[in-house]
Amino acid sequence: MLDEIHPHLPKPPSDPNTYTLGCIGRHNIVIACLPKGQYGTNSASAVATRMVGTFTSIKIGLLVGIGGGVPPEVRLGDAVVGTPVDQCSGVVQWDLGKAEAEGGFKRTGVLNNPPTALLTALTKLETMHEMSGPKIYQYLDDMGQKWPRLMPKYTRCDSLVDPLSGSDNCARESQHGEGHVHYGLIASGNQVIKDAHFRDSLNKSLGGNVLCVEMEAAGLMNNFPCVVIRGICDYADSDKTKAWQEYAAAVAAAYAKELLEYVQPSDVDGERPVKDMLDDG
Repeated sequence: MLDEIHPHLPKPPSDPNTYTLGCIGRHNIVIACLPKGQYGTNSASAVATRMVGTFTSIKIGLLVGIGGGVPPEVRLGDAVVGTPVDQCSGVVQWDLGKAEAEGGFKRTGVLNNPPTALLTALTKLETMHEMSGPKIYQYLDDMGQKWPRLMPKYTRCDSLVDPLSGSDNCARESQHGEGHVHYGLIASGNQVIKDAHFRDSLNKSLGGNVLCVEMEAAGLMNNFPCVVIRGICDYADSDKTKAWQEYAAAVAAAYAKELLEYVQPSDVDGERPVKDMLDDG
């Protein structure tokens, strides 16, 4: 999704991350992935901490990837964006808390809100989507033309079956004109959820507001100001498969690209460098 890819830069020997550098519009971008086979809030926190130690001018972040959707509102191939709901910042760490005497579980700790520069951009982007629809699928087409080898897995969903509909998800997209982008609460934790009953009970315990479950966001929200963007690749149930992962990741990346069109560089300039926030902590 980068408009340009920039050459590698030297990094400290103490930083084992691998970076991709480039730009989207007027923004310089640095991308880091979690080490292969590693996931969870701790891994995400470690990668982000090393990143801002090496690139000390970073001021905002986008956490882009895949997650499990909570049906029936959210479906495979949709995008979910973590935004504040009631007293929640947009991401809640569902497995952090303490057991209570009467047998309940009280969640502790409040995660920070995303940066204002990103929240205002989200508001404008959501309005533009209501008026003219998202550019996600245009960007997927552009990516397929630029990188033809990615097309079968990352840009097409006509061969992917949504088990809840009994037909491919593209039929749903064409029926509505475009796929769906949802804004609201993301539940983050260190445990893989593969059980529909547990997923639904977790959602109920959080007021029925959960759109997506995933495993990294809670490791970043307090120290790395960011918006979490997840492409939906499964329903966090016993049918959990990997078939939708590449397409869902591409949808999330395309949404991130479109969001950055609405983030003014001057607004980013007004944010504190993330490294300074970590130093304060």
